[in-house]
Amino acid sequence: MTQTAIPYVFMRGGTSRGPYFRRSDLPEDLDTLADVLVAALGAGQALNIDGIGGGNAVTTKVAMLSVSEDDWADIDYFFAQVSVDEKLVDFKPTCGNILSGVGPAAIEMGLFQPTGDETEIRIRAVNTGARVVAKVQTPGGELVYEGDAEIAGVPGHSAPVQLSFMGVVGSATGAFLPTGNLRDIVQGIELTCMDVAMPMAIARAADFGLTGYESAEELDANRAFFDRMEAVRIEAGKLMGMGDVSKSVTPKFGLMAPAREGGTLAVRYFMPWKTHPTMAVTGAQCMASCALTPGTVADGVLDRPDSSPAEVVLEHASGKIDVLVDFSNDGEFNVISAGLVRTARKLADGHVYVPESEWNGC
Repeated sequence: MTQTAIPYVFMRGGTSRGPYFRRSDLPEDLDTLADVLVAALGAGQALNIDGIGGGNAVTTKVAMLSVSEDDWADIDYFFAQVSVDEKLVDFKPTCGNILSGVGPAAIEMGLFQPTGDETEIRIRAVNTGARVVAKVQTPGGELVYEGDAEIAGVPGHSAPVQLSFMGVVGSATGAFLPTGNLRDIVQGIELTCMDVAMPMAIARAADFGLTGYESAEELDANRAFFDRMEAVRIEAGKLMGMGDVSKSVTPKFGLMAPAREGGTLAVRYFMPWKTHPTMAVTGAQCMASCALTPGTVADGVLDRPDSSPAEVVLEHASGKIDVLVDFSNDGEFNVISAGLVRTARKLADGHVYVPESEWNGC
């Protein structure tokens, strides 16, 4: 049977990986688009053996790029989270790790031209409306991937990609605190429901009988915990005005505990049906904001910085991630921006093929 060829660049962005497409090379209709992405990634089978997915939620992510029509932005970034085991695609969230590769991918695709030794690209996250400024290393006007930056969860060194996130408060729900409360109690668990870059329900690990220092593998094996967490997450989603979230990856869930390796806070992040092996960039912003906000579940878990900008060091399952948060707190806490350093690398390019029965390219 004839197949449809779709050009793509395969990138590692931060601690995630996936294909980066031109939006114009894919179907406009979201239902057809979902079918195409399921076929391309091989979703619906644990190993994604019939596609280019990697059998893990951090390797079944998709970025779709276009020149932005927004007056502020240079590039529009439309994200899709493709399921591993099910033939499902979620267009609601965004992904900050995959966003790390948007600047380099836009240059690779010819959507943006380098402007000097360091190229600044303004990116609009279509899914949430967030605005991000990415600084990409382009010495002599040439894109480079080699450098001295290290991030936990990725071996070796790479060129840094500096990300400054703006307009991240209420990215999905329209509110910093979607329930209107600094704390809620759901099924006996005290939560802070917060929406900064990613809507999240955040709890203390101890309230689930955990230390907060468990490995990702240990947590994944604790199915009793996952069952309880998912029930709490679904109810929290309703309280946050997000409706039935049983088949949506948002809100994400996070746990916190006191730091034990010199950081600000120990955290674990869930995708949500599996433990994240490291830490999501968007989730890091939300958990850092929760840590800095008086009255949240973070009270008593950390020594809270009180001056802005504040560096929040999150100890996660594979290392640490630093988030620089610019905020104001004149009687009401307000996140102005959050900055992180990530890395990215081009892994492959060419065409990915899907059955013509899924889409004939027209």
